[in-house]
Order: sequence, then structure tokens, then C-alpha cells
Amino acid sequence: MRIKSVSSLTVFVLSALILAGCGKKESWAYIHDPKTEILSLSDNGKAEYKGNNYSYTRDDTFIVLKDRDGNETKMRFVPDGDKMVLYERSTYTYDGEGEPDSILGVWTQDNGWLYEFTDKGTFTEENIFYGHYEVNEDEHTIKLMYDEPMEDAVLYYSLDGNELTIDYPWPMVRTEK
Repeated sequence: MRIKSVSSLTVFVLSALILAGCGKKESWAYIHDPKTEILSLSDNGKAEYKGNNYSYTRDDTFIVLKDRDGNETKMRFVPDGDKMVLYERSTYTYDGEGEPDSILGVWTQDNGWLYEFTDKGTFTEENIFYGHYEVNEDEHTIKLMYDEPMEDAVLYYSLDGNELTIDYPWPMVRTEK
């Protein structure tokens, strides 16, 4: 009888340790698709982002994902309780002559996505969304003010030669079960 008690206790303790090692998990989805998990962050330092596994660290401003090869992806985020804004990075190539010295011009990706910024302060995004923009060079931000009834968006950007890197804000919510 005593052996069964010790065995049961051992199984219970091992199960508790395994569950404790899994840690608490935060699961995030785009606000427009709350049932599809995009990002999960576990207390044990493990993360999953768009179906890929990573280890991660975070502070008050950035989540840093690290893959098995040591490559890092740094994403700005703004937490707000059961919501957050996650900034996802995309790189666009200048579609013009010479090397640009500002964001003016047409910027494209291989998938056909594009931004066009004019010297009149107007922009188009994907040739679908239009509006006006303001650049804050000190903060490296572009504020997009859409003509459609959409919220303004503040993007972070960097310009390196003929590449424009954009950190675009995506509203996130806890993933619905």
C-alpha cells in the first residue's frame, strides 16, 4: 500500500513540475480576426509568431524574438490591458531614379504592396487608401491621416539608401478561444 502512495505522490509532483514549467501564456490576435493567434508569449521565455517558434525578451517598448539560428526580430509594442498595438516591420524599395533623400516617391515590395508620398503632403497606400501625411524626422515617424473613415496611423520609419523600412501599427486583442 505504501508503494502505491509513494508512486502516486511521485506522479503528482512530476505532473505539477511539468505544468509549472510550461508557464502562463499570453495569446494575441489581430483585432479584425480575433480567433486566429498571431503571437503567443509564455512566461518561460518561449514565443510563437505567425507559426514560427522563438525565444523572446521584452521591455516596456520592444519584444525581441530570437530564432534557433540567433537571428533577432525586434518589434515595438504598446500594451493596453487586454489590447496592444504591435508594430510589424516591412521593407520597401524606391521605384525611381537615383537615390532618395526623403520618403518622397513610390516605394514597392515584390508582392505588389506600395506607398507613394507626394511633395503635396498626400499619400496612397496599396492604391486603395488615400490621405495626407506628416513626417516627424526627430522621432522617425510618419502620421497617415486617411480620407476614409479610418483612424490615423503613426508609422515608425528608417531610410537606408533606396530602402524604406516601415514599422506599421496593428491593433491586437487577446485571442478568442
